[in-house]
Amino acid sequence: MNTTVTTGTEESVWGGGNKPLNASYGKMMMWFFIVSDALTFSGFLVSYGFSRFKFIETWPIADEVFTHVPFFHGNYPMYYVAFMTFILIMSSVTMVLAVDAGHKMMQKKVIMYMFLTIIGGAIFVGSQAWEWATFIKGDYGAVETKGGRILQFVNADTGQRAALADFSKTLPEDRVKHLSNEGVWFEKEGYKTSFSLNEVIEGFKATPNILIRTETINEEGEKTLLSRPESLAKLKDAALVVEGANLIRNEYGSRLFADFFFFITGFHGFHVFSGVLINIIIFFNIILGTYERRGHYEMVEKVGLYWHFVDLVWVFVFTFFYLV
Repeated sequence: MNTTVTTGTEESVWGGGNKPLNASYGKMMMWFFIVSDALTFSGFLVSYGFSRFKFIETWPIADEVFTHVPFFHGNYPMYYVAFMTFILIMSSVTMVLAVDAGHKMMQKKVIMYMFLTIIGGAIFVGSQAWEWATFIKGDYGAVETKGGRILQFVNADTGQRAALADFSKTLPEDRVKHLSNEGVWFEKEGYKTSFSLNEVIEGFKATPNILIRTETINEEGEKTLLSRPESLAKLKDAALVVEGANLIRNEYGSRLFADFFFFITGFHGFHVFSGVLINIIIFFNIILGTYERRGHYEMVEKVGLYWHFVDLVWVFVFTFFYLV
């Protein structure tokens, strides 16, 4: 007996040729990438959350770390980070306008809005690079104890952080520079701090209005400030001077904070930088009329999906890393 099998039509069953959710192959692949990348960023932020919760009593306070604004001296907590966030969000708005103009086949408007999107992305990447450089350089300096804790210095008269240069003494001590011909086990000399530990200690002892602030956060949500006798006693545990932040040491507090800062913001910055490069390529294709000849601007729409995703990720990074 012969049996006839009837299959669905191309319109009702996805046989590989029609469009699920009415999306083209390129859009579907972009959505697959966005979902997988979202899971990666989620893992990073969850790891950050667990680490911060575990060391909540000693975690650096963002308002005391990100206080710098280019070309301005003073304490402006979170101002520049807020500016960066605003620029990135506005670049997402111009990307929406570019996609909308592409749907209407308005080439000149697409060119204008894509140009503004590229400028916004470039400003954000440049700002992030400046923020990295400032974070790495540091501004006050601190000392690290033998147990790996960070001790910061405060001016008792003003209640503000005191930089090492404000009180450290310059002593006639030789800071030996090692040369390659001095031993078999020579390694390239690393970075030397502006002041030696002995210079910081002697300067601290000679300046009675300087106090020590520990990593521990008190009930008021502020770092614990020690009295002068407590500060002198605590300074005996000092092991080395720390200036700025890197993957090993961090003058602002827990080294994990610096690790997550470099890793998460760096990974996001790489996404924005890649997006800017892709936008530039598409921008020149628009000028050359490539998409006019194709009869659609779907490529602009696809890169727009990526750009909005990068913008959304930054909103979460900004919220959990800087604000909370």
